[in-house]
Amino acid sequence: MGPHAAPLLPLLLALLGRPDAGRAEGCDLQPVTAEPPITLSYATSTVPRGCVSSSLVGTDREVHVLSVKWSKVSAFPLNVFITPRAGSCTKPAVLVLLCARCLATITSSCPDLLVRTDAHHNLGTTMTLGPEPPMATSEGQLLAWARGTYGGITSYSELRDPRWVQLRLGEDASSPPDCVPQEHFDASLHLETEVFFHGMKGCSRRDTQSTRDNPSTRAAHIIRLQPEPSSLVTEVNLSLSCPERPASNQSNQLLILQSRANLTWSLSVNNCHIQFMASGNYRIAPVSSMVLTGELLPDTERGLIAKAFEKNYSIVASYSVIPTSTRVSLEIQEHEAVRRVPTTPTPPAPTAYSLPSMLLLTLQPWKCTDDTMEIIIARSHLEPIKDVVNITLRDISCQAEKNATHFMLKTPLSHCGTSLESRGHANNELILNLAKGTVLRSVRVAFQCKIPRELFLRLFPTAAFEAPQTELEINKETFVQASMRWEDHPADLQLKECWLVAPGREPVLLLQDRGLGLAAVLGITFGAFLIGALLTAGLWYIYSHTRPISKLQPVSSTAPASESSSTNHSIGSTQSTPCSTSSMA
Repeated sequence: MGPHAAPLLPLLLALLGRPDAGRAEGCDLQPVTAEPPITLSYATSTVPRGCVSSSLVGTDREVHVLSVKWSKVSAFPLNVFITPRAGSCTKPAVLVLLCARCLATITSSCPDLLVRTDAHHNLGTTMTLGPEPPMATSEGQLLAWARGTYGGITSYSELRDPRWVQLRLGEDASSPPDCVPQEHFDASLHLETEVFFHGMKGCSRRDTQSTRDNPSTRAAHIIRLQPEPSSLVTEVNLSLSCPERPASNQSNQLLILQSRANLTWSLSVNNCHIQFMASGNYRIAPVSSMVLTGELLPDTERGLIAKAFEKNYSIVASYSVIPTSTRVSLEIQEHEAVRRVPTTPTPPAPTAYSLPSMLLLTLQPWKCTDDTMEIIIARSHLEPIKDVVNITLRDISCQAEKNATHFMLKTPLSHCGTSLESRGHANNELILNLAKGTVLRSVRVAFQCKIPRELFLRLFPTAAFEAPQTELEINKETFVQASMRWEDHPADLQLKECWLVAPGREPVLLLQDRGLGLAAVLGITFGAFLIGALLTAGLWYIYSHTRPISKLQPVSSTAPASESSSTNHSIGSTQSTPCSTSSMA
C-alpha cells in the first residue's frame, strides 16, 4: 500500500491504474432478493413525476399534494417536515398525503395547517386533521379531486420509497397557470426528500461460499454515482454507520465510492471498522478539514468488480448506482441481524476514539513474512489524531522506534503477544498512546496480517541457526533451514533427497536408500569427486562402513516421522537440516 505525497493520508491502497476486467469473470450481478446487506438512501429534489402552478395565488390558501408509492413494505416511519419557504408562514395551507396506510409523523412550523391523509399518523399540535381523502385509482383522479375541492393545486409530487420529506410552503407567481405533471420533475424550489435505494445487486465468485455460510468472508460494497455532467454538486456528505461486531471481523468489508474525479466525499463515520476506497477527494469530517487525495477508480461495472477482487474481496455484497446527491446515508447490516430502525437519519460524527481505529484500518501499516511482522507508519498520516506519544503492540514492551518522519517496528511472529490462531494470519493489536495535556490515554486497534504461503530456505554457518548467510564458503559446513506456513494446516517437512550439482559433472545423490530423514546430518566430502571412479567407490565403501554413526553431527534431536505417522506438527514450526558438511570447489 503505497502512501501519497505527505502530508496527505493515503486512501487505502493507492495503486493507480485500471484493474484487469478479466478478474471480474464468473461474477454476474444479480438483484439482491434476500435481506439486503445495507440500507442505502440519498437526498434528492428530483421526483419521478411532479408539477407546480400559480392557480391559487391571490386566494386564501395553498394546496400541496404528496403521493407516495412503495417498492416494498417499509420498516421505517415516514417523517414529513413542513417549513415556510420565505422565512414566515404567509397563509393557511392544505397538505394532502397519500401513502397507502403508511406510518407517518408530520411536524410543521406553520400554524393553521390542514392535513388530509390515509396514513397512520402522528400530528403536531399546530395542525388540524381533516377528512381522509378519497381513494384515487390514478394520478388523474387524485388531481381532479384536489382541483374540484380547493380550486387549484400549488404543487404535486410523486415520491418513491421516501425516508423523509421536507416541504417548503409558499407560492411562485411565475409558475404555470395549471399543474401538469412531468417526468423527472425538478422540485428543488419547494421540496427535498431522502429516498431508499432498493435496486442493489450482488455477486460472488463461483468458488466462494456465501457470507451467510461463512461470516468471515471478505465482502465489498460498491456505490457508484451516476455521471451527470450538468450537476452542480461538488461535495457529497456520506453518513456511514455499522453494527457492533467482534474485533476479528473489523476489516472484512470494503467500501468502494466511485464518482467523477472533481467531487469531494465528506465522510461521517459511526462505529465502523471498514476499509474504503474513493475516487476524487475526501475528508473525514468534522474531526479534520484536511482534503485528501483519492484514487483513480474504474468507471465501469466490470472494472469496479475487478478492483474488489484485486483487493482479495471475494464477494460483492452490494452494487448500487444512484444519482449524484449532496447527502448519502449508508447503514451496513449484519447478514444474520434483523434490520434496526435508526433513530435519526444522520449518525453522529466520529469520536476521538473511533478516528484512530478508522485511520489505522484504512492505512493497514502491517506486513507479515513467514516469521516476522513489520509495521511502518508515516507521522504525516497521523496528523488528524494529534498527540501520539508512542505506538506499541499487545505486549507493551514491544515499542515502535520513531524518528522525524516515521514510527517503525519489526518483530518475530513468536514475540510481542502475536497469536497464530487464525488460518494463515497473525493477530495482534496496535496500541496508540495519546497525550491530552497531563492525561494519557490509549486506543487499541486489533488487526490481522496475512502470512505468505511459501516455502523458505535459508543457509546458516552453524547448527545453532542464528545468523543466516547468503554465500557458501570453501571447506566450510553449511546448514539449511526450511520453514513454511500454510494456513495453520498440520505439516511435517522431511528431506527426501539431497543432490549435489557441480559444473560439468552429473548430479550426485547424497542420501543412501535408508535415508536419514529430517533430523540427521548428511556429511559428504567433495574430495571424492576429484579421484577416479574406482578409487571413489572404494573410499566411499571404507568410509561408510568404518566411520562411527556418532560422527554424523545432528542439527535437531527430533526423530524423523515415518511415512505412516500422523502429521501433528504445527504449521508454524520450522525444520532444519544441513545438506552438506564440507565443500571444495
